[in-house]
Amino acid sequence: MLGRVRKSFARFVNTVRADENEGRDRRTHNLFEAAAAYVSACAEDDQDRIDEAAGWVSPEALSFGVNELACRAVIALARERDESPRTVARALLGLPAA
Repeated sequence: MLGRVRKSFARFVNTVRADENEGRDRRTHNLFEAAAAYVSACAEDDQDRIDEAAGWVSPEALSFGVNELACRAVIALARERDESPRTVARALLGLPAA
């Protein structure tokens, strides 16, 4: 996963440099929009979309957005299953119950 993030960041830097050279206007993306696009692309193993979403915001902002998305997803699943967030998170990761 870390290698994938590193590659995405390198492509992001190259994209920013290319955009600066071309002088195009870039659409400003919300960090949560970027996180949703990034996570869904990872789930579908779509490298082009991963790279695109990784280029929308800074790596720090993307990390924050992905973390927030994970927290909200675990809370939603916990409510749906009537279980604790800890139990749901451990189950999603394939860990034994604590």
